[in-house]
Amino acid sequence: MSVPKHHVTIKGVKDGLVFLLDDACEWETLLKELQHKLEKTHQQILTGPIVHVHVKLGAREISDELKEEIRAIIGQKGNLLIQSIESQQPDPAGDKPTEVPVKTLKGMVRSGQTLHHEGHLLFLGDVNPGGTLTCTGNIYVMGSLRGMAHAGLNGDESAIIAASHMRPTQLRIAGIISRPPDEWGIEEAFMEFAYIKEGKMEIDKLHQLHRLWPEAEGG
Repeated sequence: MSVPKHHVTIKGVKDGLVFLLDDACEWETLLKELQHKLEKTHQQILTGPIVHVHVKLGAREISDELKEEIRAIIGQKGNLLIQSIESQQPDPAGDKPTEVPVKTLKGMVRSGQTLHHEGHLLFLGDVNPGGTLTCTGNIYVMGSLRGMAHAGLNGDESAIIAASHMRPTQLRIAGIISRPPDEWGIEEAFMEFAYIKEGKMEIDKLHQLHRLWPEAEGG
C-alpha cells in the first residue's frame, strides 16, 4: 500500500532545500511519508554533494526528542546537512492589537455639536455643556470637558477618558455610564481620567494612570 505523498513538500532554495512538513496530520504519518520520499520518490535529487536542509514544521510545536526523530530520518542520507528545524513563530502583531495612532484635533465643541473619531483622540480645547465627543478608542481632552464624552464606542472597556478639567454632564466607556459627577467623591476636577474597573466606571487623578498601564512607567 503506497504512502500518501502530500504531507511533505521538498523545495529547492538558493542555499539548499526546504522540507515543509504538514502541521495538521498525525506525527507517525508524517514520518512515514518523509522516509518514503527520501528512499523512493526523491532519491535521485537527494544524492550527490552536501546539501543544506531547513525543516519547517508550520505551526506544530515539537519536543527535542521528536526533532531527533526527524534528524535520524534525514541523516540517513549522508549528503543532507540539517541547518534548522523550526516551527513558525506567531506574528507578534497578530497577538496584540495593532497600535492605534492618536489623532490630534483642536477647537471647541459647542452645545448641540458632536465630534466623532475612529481611534484615539487628543482634543486640544474645550467641550462645552451640550457638546459631545465620541471615539472608538481613548479620549484625551487638553481643556475643559463639561459636555458628554463616550470612549470605546464599539465596546472597548479598556478605553479611558482623560481631561485637564473634568466636569462632564456624562461619561460613557463602552456600554457603561458614569455616576453623576457630584457622586465621584473628588473635590477638585483637574487632571483626572475615567476608566472601567470590575464593570464599573472609576475616576482617578491622571498621575495614577501608571497603575492601569504599568508598561507606561519609565525605566
